[in-house]
Amino acid sequence: MKKKPAKEIIAFQGEPGAFSQIAIRQFLPEADILPCERFEQVYMALRDGQATGAAIPMENTLHGSVHENYDHLLNFDVRIVAETSVRIVHNLIVVPGVKFSDIRQVYSHPVALNQCLKFFASHPELTKQTFYDTAGSVKMIMAEGRRDAGAIASAVAAEIYGARILKRSIEDDRENHTRFFLLRRPEFKPAPAAGPYKTSLVMTVKNVPGSLFRALGALALRDISLSKIESRPRRGTPWEYLFYLDFAGHTDEPRVRNAIGHLEEMAGMLRVLGSYPAARR
Repeated sequence: MKKKPAKEIIAFQGEPGAFSQIAIRQFLPEADILPCERFEQVYMALRDGQATGAAIPMENTLHGSVHENYDHLLNFDVRIVAETSVRIVHNLIVVPGVKFSDIRQVYSHPVALNQCLKFFASHPELTKQTFYDTAGSVKMIMAEGRRDAGAIASAVAAEIYGARILKRSIEDDRENHTRFFLLRRPEFKPAPAAGPYKTSLVMTVKNVPGSLFRALGALALRDISLSKIESRPRRGTPWEYLFYLDFAGHTDEPRVRNAIGHLEEMAGMLRVLGSYPAARR
């Protein structure tokens, strides 16, 4: 008898209905979810075997990188196996039966509120109220039966909590996207996938003139396209920095292996975080 595969459990930060859950549906539509209060708890759940994977937001097209998660990538032994992009669509959500004229307050995460400023400018009678989570704000108004309040969150949050979308897509900028990584434990062996691929790594370089320029030259000399570089302070060594790089290619490719070998000669520390199929734009 063929053994039934174990159920996927993917950890994420936030309440059910958060935008991270949309990323999980794009990665693994049939997976179960494990909501966590903090990002660090997501990594711990993966490390300790409570989850088989983790969906983590890394950067937003409007607000830049989620720096905490770059630090956790180094502090936990995890591997990046996939990426996806989620368009952030903010909706005004209410308890069923509530009319627009009934509401006076709108709850959501402060980032979401600030991404809907044009909506609030056109409706000055509404007061912004910060909340710990977008989906959590929907959960709260439903649990309390708030007929004087709305929430800003995803359509998935409205679906999960049985709420009603009163106004759709109230965000200021429609080109608002968040990039997510799917993380696994280091022993996980991903199935081969169609390219193109990306590779992510973190490294340090000597604090001497031209060291970063020479390091990046290891990619340029091999016609490897660098798609992102992010610097983060290196804890315990003031004024020294970690450099996170994303570039085209897979570590199985000779030119990528050679480039990494070249980088290792110049780096004080280097760790490959994963090679994974690049998200389609």
